[in-house]
Amino acid sequence: MTVLEVFKAAPWLFVAGAVVIGLVVGSFLNVVIHRLPRMLERQWRTDCAELTGALPPAAEKFNLAVPRSACPACGHRITALENIPVVSYLVLGGKCSGCKAPISPRYPFVEALSGALAGYAVWRFGVTWAALSALVFVWLMVALAFIDQETGYLPDDLTQPLLWLGILASMGQMLGVDLSSSVVGAVAGYGFLWIIAKGWGLLRNLEAMGHGDFKLLAAIGAWLGWQSLPGVVLISSFVGSVAGVAIMVATGQGMQAKLRFGPYLAVAGVVLLFWGKEINSALHFEALAFELKMMFRDLF
Repeated sequence: MTVLEVFKAAPWLFVAGAVVIGLVVGSFLNVVIHRLPRMLERQWRTDCAELTGALPPAAEKFNLAVPRSACPACGHRITALENIPVVSYLVLGGKCSGCKAPISPRYPFVEALSGALAGYAVWRFGVTWAALSALVFVWLMVALAFIDQETGYLPDDLTQPLLWLGILASMGQMLGVDLSSSVVGAVAGYGFLWIIAKGWGLLRNLEAMGHGDFKLLAAIGAWLGWQSLPGVVLISSFVGSVAGVAIMVATGQGMQAKLRFGPYLAVAGVVLLFWGKEINSALHFEALAFELKMMFRDLF
């Protein structure tokens, strides 16, 4: 039997396998979410020291592999049995086995979310290149969303590879997006937010958003095509507005509360990945996209 025949006969087997792999990947994404911003900050401090002629700050080796994961409160080294996705958190009761300090619920949440998205991607696309492409996209969206939410960073180390991978995926139309739609999506995604931010800056003399948001929308446009951008902007703006009001009320900071747009772009990107056709059809974006394509057919 071929792989596709096995999948048709027992799709749950592949979905379950994808969930398990997703849980493991989610554990690694937690490392990326925690360490990548700190790695960038260390590099920035080193670069600043070199520019001023000062000695770079002394620091131990720190990357995604070294040192081993440890409790930030007591330094207890996390053992293999304490690092089983979701299960270890539940068994430990959400506390460090050494000092009983609370472990952030973000860790099991990211693991469970990565596993659930992986399982759904395989269930929706089957054992195909589309499923593999979807896995890469959603996992990077998870990492970027949580990094931005916690630090306000959208690292080039993730957004730029994401953009180029989207263009490469379009060369094989892995997700049904052709190369021209991908390239235009990347340019339009970056340009749209750039124009909005610059216009707002001129009107209010304020920095509306960081360039990382521009690059993230460009990457989403590269993966999903320019036709997806209206839906991404609409959904992210709606979800961001609702969440923003909730954050301002909950923190009591009002308009002074720090709001990140990256997580909502990521949510919208994942939603459009899985249900883009249905959403674009319901909002008549497909008809609009067709009309625009006819108007500029020589470019496409």
